[in-house]
Amino acid sequence: MIGLLQRVTRASVTVDGETIGAIDRGLMVLVGVERGDAEAQAERLLQRLLGYRVFPDEQDKMNLSVADIGGGLLLVPQFTLAADTAKGMRPSFSCAAQPEEGQ
Repeated sequence: MIGLLQRVTRASVTVDGETIGAIDRGLMVLVGVERGDAEAQAERLLQRLLGYRVFPDEQDKMNLSVADIGGGLLLVPQFTLAADTAKGMRPSFSCAAQPEEGQ
């Protein structure tokens, strides 16, 4: 399981004109689920995301986690993170989980 995170002041996901997820200050995370990933990998990723100290404290040092600031967490499935680009110019997505599993 792969997570690519970004600090945000506001983020949302809109599908067919309908907002299906939104947060204010927090982390927006693109999540690539790979074949064989299970609840244990998801739990580990969640604990890591909640603990990463990527928000500034009063001295402007990145010392606070999303949990410390009471921020939001927006998880967005993104199968392309599981791409294998080792050979050629066409990425392989054979390592990515099936869409139903990744969502």
